[in-house]
Amino acid sequence: MKTVDPANLANPANPTRSVKMRVAADRSKCMGAGMCALNAPEVFDQDEEEGLVVVLEPEPPAEHRYAVRDAVNLCPAGALRFEED
Repeated sequence: MKTVDPANLANPANPTRSVKMRVAADRSKCMGAGMCALNAPEVFDQDEEEGLVVVLEPEPPAEHRYAVRDAVNLCPAGALRFEED
């Protein structure tokens, strides 16, 4: 069985080039549902006072790409942004 480096999954068209990601959150939109922290706990958390989103990794590694995309897409308040280079 062939082992795949998760960093190479970042850009299937060019597996030698890693895609840089950036994540941001608008806490004024956050409603504290926690979908981000459930789907990408290495990248997102919730603060203890209000339960609002906290970005732990503003530039997460490529292996978290799909979890971050899920978190962004599942956020009911639309408080998360995700950009790739």
